[in-house]
Amino acid sequence: MTGGLTLDRLAGAGLETGPARSAAHALLPRSLRAWLGPVAALAALVVVVLGVRYAGHSEPGRVDRWLVRPTADSVRGPWRHVALALDFLGEPAGSAMVIVAGVAGCLLLRRPRGAVLVAAGSGLAVGTTTLLKHVVGRTIHGPGNLSYPSGHTAFFTALALMAALLATGRLGLGRAAGTALVLAAALVAGAMMGWAEVSLGAHYPTDALGGWCTALVVTPATAWLVDRTADRMTGQVTARSADRPACLSTGQRGDRATDRVTGQGDGRADDRPADVGRRERG
Repeated sequence: MTGGLTLDRLAGAGLETGPARSAAHALLPRSLRAWLGPVAALAALVVVVLGVRYAGHSEPGRVDRWLVRPTADSVRGPWRHVALALDFLGEPAGSAMVIVAGVAGCLLLRRPRGAVLVAAGSGLAVGTTTLLKHVVGRTIHGPGNLSYPSGHTAFFTALALMAALLATGRLGLGRAAGTALVLAAALVAGAMMGWAEVSLGAHYPTDALGGWCTALVVTPATAWLVDRTADRMTGQVTARSADRPACLSTGQRGDRATDRVTGQGDGRADDRPADVGRRERG
């Protein structure tokens, strides 16, 4: 009886700790959703507005001209090497190296959700910008060079966002500190890659802004989807593991009750010959 109760208590404890574990490993904690949700909505609005404004264009807009002449290489000397290095990180070979390193690092730190986020978030960021480029149709340096939004900027910003989200969860930062870290990382990464792309003449400034905003939309949404999927799978596994001890405890109780009944019956059957022998002697 005591063993069955102990198993039942352990099963109940497993059910109680399941949600707590899921919350502890969440990529997008509830404390950040209140801030990143409106930021993502505003970023989506910017992406749509700029896409409509520059759809089908092949020249820089007024804002682009005010900032810099985007179609001419405006960086020289050692800074050009920095810009080329950043640009390489957004190319297929460079981005593949970064993604593999990020996934491996997450697995070494035992953060499988982070590994899934790095792979899925990077792919979705690049895939979204590629789709938007064909929809908007803005070009630079000729009709075959689609430019809006910048895929390099979106990819690099997404990487920074994912790293900041993982750091926020690992360090246990609160709402204010976590949000500040995530937005600061996105701003720095977007500014760096945007500067490189515009300086090399690969994109207009508004292309970089569109890529940055795309990452602000896609990355938190991907993190939320990974959390939701992982929580659902964890809940199913927890429910199955909780059912097994309950079944075992019920079976043990039945076996012990059967043993008691059998034991009592056997004892009485063994006593009957002894009673008969006593009566005959008497």
